[in-house]
Amino acid sequence: MTAAADARFWNRMARRYARAKLSDPEGYERTLERVRKLLTPESSVLELGCGTGSTALRLAGGVARYLATDISDGMIAIAEEKLAADPIRGLTFRVATAEEVATEDPVFDAVLGFNYLHMVRDTEGTLARIRDMLKPGGLFVTKTPCVREMNPLVGRALLPVLRAVRLAPHVAVFGAEELAERIGQAGFEIAAIERHGAKGREFRPFIVARKE
Repeated sequence: MTAAADARFWNRMARRYARAKLSDPEGYERTLERVRKLLTPESSVLELGCGTGSTALRLAGGVARYLATDISDGMIAIAEEKLAADPIRGLTFRVATAEEVATEDPVFDAVLGFNYLHMVRDTEGTLARIRDMLKPGGLFVTKTPCVREMNPLVGRALLPVLRAVRLAPHVAVFGAEELAERIGQAGFEIAAIERHGAKGREFRPFIVARKE
């Protein structure tokens, strides 16, 4: 599948995704609380892979500016519906990739990527663009599934089959240590690696990295 095919996949899934219940609500709330402590009322924030905007709507009220992006216009349409029903000053949703945002909005205090990095096709290139978009000392905060830490059958058997029949988008397979190493190689200092998931849901490490 191509990036365009990935976008079409998420367009088809958007309404179903919006209706789905959180698999780990306690872990999600812990993550939100942790992120709030990293941001300030003056922060300019970019969220990549925002989906239907649930996290952006929870965090944007505490910062000065919040741009939330996704490759799926179906996802962004739902996010904008939510925002229209409950407006938040300073929050904007946009259909865009990290590459497209990098040419338009070069300076942020924080870049967030939740359930995101395992979906990008060029991890190293994306991390480099994220670093370029951050102010000196700016933060990159991520919490994304590390497929290598899940059941081995998921990465080795299930995902390749689903992708072959176009029932899954691109998914990168890596572990937490490998992910942290890639982030460090992109020019970040790892400030924290935490596990916010409930038992059995610890395969999404929460990583805070600072631009060196």
